[in-house]
Amino acid sequence: MLCFHGYGENAASFDFLSRYAGEEFLFLAIDLPFHGQTHWEEGLSIHPSDLSAIIQLLFEQESVPFHEPEFRYTLAGYSLGGRICLSLYQQQPAMVDKLLLLAPDGLKVNAWYWLATQTHAGNRFFAFTMKKPYWFFGVLKLMNRFGLINSSIFKFVNYYIGDPQVRKELYNRWTTLRYFKPDIKTIRQQVREHNTAVRLLYGIHDRIIKADTGKKFITGIEQQSGLQEIHSGHMLLHEKHVKEILPALLH
Repeated sequence: MLCFHGYGENAASFDFLSRYAGEEFLFLAIDLPFHGQTHWEEGLSIHPSDLSAIIQLLFEQESVPFHEPEFRYTLAGYSLGGRICLSLYQQQPAMVDKLLLLAPDGLKVNAWYWLATQTHAGNRFFAFTMKKPYWFFGVLKLMNRFGLINSSIFKFVNYYIGDPQVRKELYNRWTTLRYFKPDIKTIRQQVREHNTAVRLLYGIHDRIIKADTGKKFITGIEQQSGLQEIHSGHMLLHEKHVKEILPALLH
């Protein structure tokens, strides 16, 4: 089972799952660039093919028999990690037995993220704003005052731009992972073709990533998919939710 953590987190986020399902799975979790203990020195860029090559090296290191014809693995991703999983699945769908996606990013294009990472002008403006964010603070407060963004989004964004180091990390992380942009139409076709199991979990009280995106995604692949909403906010990758996560993983 390959695990990918959320933004600002690290591979240890999945440690609790190995205590409950360690007999069924070998858990391999990776710190993404500019996260955890990964010291990324390859510039502000990584492609899904680069990560696939790293995974292959990890498989070899752990003596995982990935060359065997019947070998399959599960991809598990939380939030940002969901986008990573979707992109990896798109590359090699035949090798993936199941997609376990917890409040996954990547099922819907975020206009601000697209502008900041997929366009040259937008990325330059993003870099400028992360160095001098004062105008953005003003706009954000105004939008919150007039109800144009909800308070959860306001607090979330305000936290991530309030500290210079956090802003630098935000720019580096977003920019570096810009090539992980899954094609949802293609992925639906692959799920049907390979009969891949897809399990999605969302928090009922999540104001960051809502279940509506998952419900739209599984339209047309209901036979392979299951979606559950649990009593949680966005932070649902936690041991207190293990009773809801385990069935999605094991069945």
